[in-house]
Amino acid sequence: MPKPATDLSYLICDIALYDSENAYEKLFKSLFPALYRFCYYLLKSRELAEEVANDVMITLWKNRKKLPEVQNIKVYAFVIARNLCLNFLNKHSKRELIFLEDIDVQIVLDSLNPEQILINDELKKKLEQATEALPNKCKLVFKLIKEDGLSYKETAAILNISTKTVDAHLVTAVKKLTAVLKVEFNLM
Repeated sequence: MPKPATDLSYLICDIALYDSENAYEKLFKSLFPALYRFCYYLLKSRELAEEVANDVMITLWKNRKKLPEVQNIKVYAFVIARNLCLNFLNKHSKRELIFLEDIDVQIVLDSLNPEQILINDELKKKLEQATEALPNKCKLVFKLIKEDGLSYKETAAILNISTKTVDAHLVTAVKKLTAVLKVEFNLM
């Protein structure tokens, strides 16, 4: 579950004002997993994704005195990640282009009994398959909003697209996922 922005604001203040390594560690734990997933979407390499996500965190530490001026640290970090990934892809353009299919989807469902666990596992598996089948941009928007808890505006800033485009991708994703799940579970 994403942390509220106010928690990050306190961490940023501690980092900027007191060079707090403890606050930086908390910021790292809060941002790194989502940055890693995002970089993995773009680079399709676990090693490169980890390297770029680490570079983003190092950049945040190096620029810690200026961080309180940043309006939304999460978007700022994702934009740095996007730019680093695009720089890498441009630099290594002879490599095969990256597609966004190979991403781990983690969906947590509460369950109460073995039957519910079985149903939830099946639902989770079907949802993961349906999500993986989405068009790349659509899947990326869906995951940034639904898994990383970013807003439409934040997602639009990260991907450098309009909020209407974000909305269109999300509507498409939800329609396709709903259609798949309705068919799978005979909900029509």
